Amino acid sequence: MINKKVLAIILGGGQGSRLHPLTEQRSKPAVPIAGKYRLVDIPISNCINSDIKRMFVLTQFNSASLNRHIKNTYHFSFFSTAFVDVLAAEQTPNNKTWFQGTADAVRQSMHHFLRHDFDYFLILSGDQLYQMDYELMVEAHEKNNAKISIATIPVNSKDATSFGILKANDQNVITSFIEKPDASLLPEWTSEVSSEMKSQERHYLASMGIYIFNRNLLEELMSDPLTNDFGKEIIPQSIDKHKTLSYQYEGYWTDIGNIDSFFEANLGLTENIPKFDLYDKTKRIYTRARMLPTTKISGTILEKTIIAEGCIISAAKIEQSVIGIRSRIGKESTVINTYMMGSDYYQTLEDIENKNIKILMGIGERCFIKNTIIDKNCCIGDDVRINGGKHLEDTENDLYVIRDGIVVLKKGAVIPVGFVI
Repeated sequence: MINKKVLAIILGGGQGSRLHPLTEQRSKPAVPIAGKYRLVDIPISNCINSDIKRMFVLTQFNSASLNRHIKNTYHFSFFSTAFVDVLAAEQTPNNKTWFQGTADAVRQSMHHFLRHDFDYFLILSGDQLYQMDYELMVEAHEKNNAKISIATIPVNSKDATSFGILKANDQNVITSFIEKPDASLLPEWTSEVSSEMKSQERHYLASMGIYIFNRNLLEELMSDPLTNDFGKEIIPQSIDKHKTLSYQYEGYWTDIGNIDSFFEANLGLTENIPKFDLYDKTKRIYTRARMLPTTKISGTILEKTIIAEGCIISAAKIEQSVIGIRSRIGKESTVINTYMMGSDYYQTLEDIENKNIKILMGIGERCFIKNTIIDKNCCIGDDVRINGGKHLEDTENDLYVIRDGIVVLKKGAVIPVGFVI
């Protein structure tokens, strides 16, 4: 089935500077998560699971690897109208600039969207972790004769100051909006939420950055070239003029905005019952189908650890860590609280045996790695010690970045034997 009423637009985000250095060589939606997926797989999978199979992904920074991933992953039937297309910022006779914001990205790409037959735009973010049935949101939008619907999530007073907060009446119609309110203003911004949310003191409705617009209305709104952003301009300016519905969602949702939230979201997958469930058959997360060998583990103690396909592991211990595809970890090494993204390819046995490579890809022998993100294709020599934590100051050099105590090894970094952080 394909939902012919809905066209999905996935916003790839800007330069992704808060996720630097993970976005140094790739766009934000292409950042690897959970050892084998990419961030963009989340909204695309949610769409597929909701029978929405016509999608555009908008991006403008480092889009080559995102293009490659989508081209290699999402193949629909030759006889189907389903597609996932990447639209990078492009110059046209009418427009010589790059995307100036989320709404401007949609405006500049509108001529591509309007070639299709549909009733509703579904606008999504490319850097969030959640599992949601958009079909239920579309049904609520239609049932209430809304012109705009906004997915909202109840949050507590501590988190409310970091979000756009919406106030809804007892019909779930949004009456007002405030961006990142000061704590002193919060008593005026409570909305009606479920008893479970009340018990958790989550009284405020935060915008999730997920919107449904009636096609004709968004066309009309896009005619104003001065509005560049949905959250800051389009939504606040539309609430009083067009019926805007709050669609409350109470499941797991996190915004992968910075290194800290990215790290926490990945390590959270190692819990006995993770909040983000990769094992739910009805909410499957899709990604590139790789023909990789099984993982081989020798003499390793494993505790709360996720290990992807194609790994060769001889470590002494791995604890609360996510180990990505094609990872290699040497003997007597210890890895704790670490996300190792893995490798894009294997080094050949011939190169390894002929000692053409001084430091092999992966983690060497007798290493200690803690509180670290290891980007793709890193080569870590023997006897390396990386002990991340709040005792470390923020810093950046050619090999690594330290943010909030988390050490991030840059993609392809070669860490010499005996190196210590």
